[in-house]
Amino acid sequence: MTSWVTRLARQGLEDQQDAPRSGRPVKHSSEIVQRVQQRACQKPQHYSRWSVRTLAQDLGLPRSTVHQILVASQLQPHRIRTFTFSPDPDFEAKLLDIVGLYLNPPENALVLCVDEKTGIQALDRTQPLLPLRAKKPRSWTNEYVRHGTQTLLAALEIASGQVVAQVKQRRTSVNFLRFLQDVVEAFPDRELHMVLDNLNLHKNEAARRWLKRHPQAHFHSTPTHASWVNLVECFFSILGKQGLSQSVHTSKRQLKEFLLSYSAHNNQNPKPFVWTKGPEKLQRIIEATKQYQAAHPRKPRSRRCVFNTIKN
Repeated sequence: MTSWVTRLARQGLEDQQDAPRSGRPVKHSSEIVQRVQQRACQKPQHYSRWSVRTLAQDLGLPRSTVHQILVASQLQPHRIRTFTFSPDPDFEAKLLDIVGLYLNPPENALVLCVDEKTGIQALDRTQPLLPLRAKKPRSWTNEYVRHGTQTLLAALEIASGQVVAQVKQRRTSVNFLRFLQDVVEAFPDRELHMVLDNLNLHKNEAARRWLKRHPQAHFHSTPTHASWVNLVECFFSILGKQGLSQSVHTSKRQLKEFLLSYSAHNNQNPKPFVWTKGPEKLQRIIEATKQYQAAHPRKPRSRRCVFNTIKN
């Protein structure tokens, strides 16, 4: 401590820097690191993407060296993410409206994310499954039998994580309105703000009449091609990974019972769904969407003219 204080008094704060330390020297020079980083960000000529082996072969470096630099640089050329810009001219207004509901819901109101997961297949295997054993995963035959599909209608209450669910044969306007009636009855005497996509069933004349009969319910439409704004998609993703990815169902009835059982089990120990995209992330999305829309203006829809053909 005395030597440190003496050095501080002699040199001042500005000169207090780490002295050279013992230990392993830097393994890769900055030139090699820069070469790997630049080449990894370039599209290869004979491949659709780089792998560690192909990148190392292209650069003439050991695979271990390339792998270490990629990991340290957080470059992942083997991965790809998908995105879709929204052509909705009201993208910003709709996005901020729904995010405002998530972050600051109206007083004494509930925010519900509503959607349908269609085409859930009841898949069976042609041969019995082999159980999990030491050093061997569960196994099933690659041949399967389809027993039909079911549609899951779900309303996620984001503050608690509870889900109101129904399973129907098809997605129809009648089934959707009956489901909404169950949602209203599940949360009596509460103002409900429902986040939905732009499906015709959600905004047709029947849906508008239902809204007039239920003034406590309010619809909030997500922007076009922006299903990620609806948090019920997160619930569907969890359901797919936890419940459906390795499931076997011998009938549509069995699949229906499983979906309802999964929802009921979720409601026994629900967890809130929290919006995590902050203002800076949202601003980048809004600006990128504006740039895309400016570069790709929407073509006006042409009106169809109907002509009566008179047969002679």
